[in-house]
Amino acid sequence: MREQLSVLEKRGNTNCFSEANFNHLLVTMKDRTYPEGTHLYWEGDVSDKLYYMKRGRAQITKSTDEGKELIMYMYQSGDMIGQADPFFGSKHSFSAEVLEDSEIGVLEHKDLEMLICQHCDFAIDFMKWMGIHHRLTQTKFRDLMLYGKPGALCSTLIRLSNSYGEPHGEHVMIHKKITHTDLSNMIGATRESVNRMLSDLRKKDAIEYDNGMIVIKDLHMLQGICHCELCPNEICRI
Repeated sequence: MREQLSVLEKRGNTNCFSEANFNHLLVTMKDRTYPEGTHLYWEGDVSDKLYYMKRGRAQITKSTDEGKELIMYMYQSGDMIGQADPFFGSKHSFSAEVLEDSEIGVLEHKDLEMLICQHCDFAIDFMKWMGIHHRLTQTKFRDLMLYGKPGALCSTLIRLSNSYGEPHGEHVMIHKKITHTDLSNMIGATRESVNRMLSDLRKKDAIEYDNGMIVIKDLHMLQGICHCELCPNEICRI
């Protein structure tokens, strides 16, 4: 079991924790199971817990005034989810939906505070995790605001390839079926505009489809469109 969790640690956003501090997290959290379609929390709920994905997937969404959902993040095994400012009685700015039957460790903020008080090196690792979370949010909003919908789409494809990419000959296949509706919700665009942009990228031979999966053929072209800053993979992820 410990070997399995070590692998998950390297895959997820908890890689910033040392093995000892990661073990502190594991023994403190309480295991829960969440069926597909349930929510860990809703936008507006009090932020008093963190969630560690031991098995499964979840997505973080933001609702607009028009009722449209924007997919902000997608998390998988090895990731820790939750508000990054846990000590001010804040409320969640997003909702967290479970995408498949999942096993999740729940960490109460009062227990987190105890860990930080007892282990100063844990506090440093937790600050690193908060920093990664903050940088990820910054780069996401940069993608959505600075370089138009084509830039946001290309950045999203790059992030998907970093999160789910597998070698496919000389190219990279995003080994997860992503619908055009999913992509539109990730960048705040209409499905029709996503269809047009993907068609343009296919004509330019930047991407192709293989059995419903997106294949990245020209990564440099996508990087140029979104003015890629070559962030490390723990930041450049979906």
